[in-house]
Amino acid sequence: MEGTAFTPALEGIQHVKLEEGDMLTTPFLEVCKHILPVIDKFGASMILVKSDIGGNISRLESKHSSNPSDFNHLYNMVRAEVEAKTAKASSSCTNGLLWLTRAMDFLVALFHNLLEHKDWTMSQACADAYGKTLKKWHGWLAGSSFTVAMKLAPDRKKFMEVLGGSGDIYADIEKFCTSFSPLLEENHKFLASVGLDDLKAS
Repeated sequence: MEGTAFTPALEGIQHVKLEEGDMLTTPFLEVCKHILPVIDKFGASMILVKSDIGGNISRLESKHSSNPSDFNHLYNMVRAEVEAKTAKASSSCTNGLLWLTRAMDFLVALFHNLLEHKDWTMSQACADAYGKTLKKWHGWLAGSSFTVAMKLAPDRKKFMEVLGGSGDIYADIEKFCTSFSPLLEENHKFLASVGLDDLKAS
């Protein structure tokens, strides 16, 4: 593969925001989609995460396609639901964006751990990232399922080799964490501004 598994996402991140700062729906979702092949390389340990991310991307894409001009900007979907008083529903796009952002927080934390702690096993890196991100939002059932799944994490050395392709995997992971984290932070700030950043799993 040309470059690393992160190359398509790194290229996509450059197109997520307009010059005036607005986050665009399709480019943001495309970056999230580009991370799905990376998640595939984790095998069984990430089946839950992948299905969650894929489901939330589909939900947001479906809303976007219902009115592409109005929902060209990512946060307009949330504003429309806040106005209609449907934002807190479990099937809302607001909920979809929140959980998509949280899942991406987890992955960024995990990739950051692989960068910073070269002596950690994959399971250690996963468990630490989960504790810092998703754990507080999950109920007992989701938490238990996640903990069991993390134990199926692949061998770290093989995983990094598969992702590396013809590029510098550690340099690309660092670029991805540095450039994607601010976009996720922006999502949280916006959701917090409408009082919707702290919804928990039912």
